[in-house]
Amino acid sequence: MMSRPMLLVFLFIVLIITSQFEWRDQIKGDVELSPTVSQKQQRISKREEAVKEKIILSQEKNIQKLNELVRSLGEQLRHCMSVNETTNGSLSSLSETVIELDRHPILED
Repeated sequence: MMSRPMLLVFLFIVLIITSQFEWRDQIKGDVELSPTVSQKQQRISKREEAVKEKIILSQEKNIQKLNELVRSLGEQLRHCMSVNETTNGSLSSLSETVIELDRHPILED
């Protein structure tokens, strides 16, 4: 049988050799995982870009709708102003007629 120190040295060497194999396997695994991780990150970034594009398109549609509403409200306001001017014009001509009638003496029978 081997002496205890020799046995301990032998076991220590075996331990070192086996741990070297494990470290190499871990390093290879990390290197192999790295492309898959980057692919996942690329897919995630593509999804984020797609979501951002959808949000931007939605906002552009909302802006177009708001612009149409503003145009419509502007047309309604112009229409109301023209109706108001017409009403004011007829009221002013009516008041002028009343004033003119007040100036003429009323003929009594």
